[in-house]
Amino acid sequence: MRGRVSSRKRKKLTQRMERLGICEKDISEKFIRSSGRGGQKLNKTSNCVYVKHNPSGTEVKCSLTRSRDTNRFLARRILADKIEESLFLEIEEKKNRIEKIRRRKRRRPKKSREKILKNKRMTAEKKHLRKRVYEDDNA
Repeated sequence: MRGRVSSRKRKKLTQRMERLGICEKDISEKFIRSSGRGGQKLNKTSNCVYVKHNPSGTEVKCSLTRSRDTNRFLARRILADKIEESLFLEIEEKKNRIEKIRRRKRRRPKKSREKILKNKRMTAEKKHLRKRVYEDDNA
């Protein structure tokens, strides 16, 4: 298997990165020696790719294949996945906050209000019954 990535896949990735707002100038890239299986090829060449997206601080290290070119492509794809996931989480958290505020401001149903008032009356009655009883000295 050769370490080549089709131009169609590259084009899709660049479109996805543009859609997410990831520019090539915002990415810093380093090539380092990888570890693991691969033998002499890995020991002699620096084909592990370290990619960092500077605005978000997201870092990716990729040494899935022995080909530097393929690892560059895969590292960018993983980076796009991570950034997309973080954006999705931010949107979800914002929706959850808004929904929580809506639930808090919503009026309670009539039965629920009646039940709360009933419980309050029962608690008040219990407390009233707990009061100390004083005997009258006049009797």
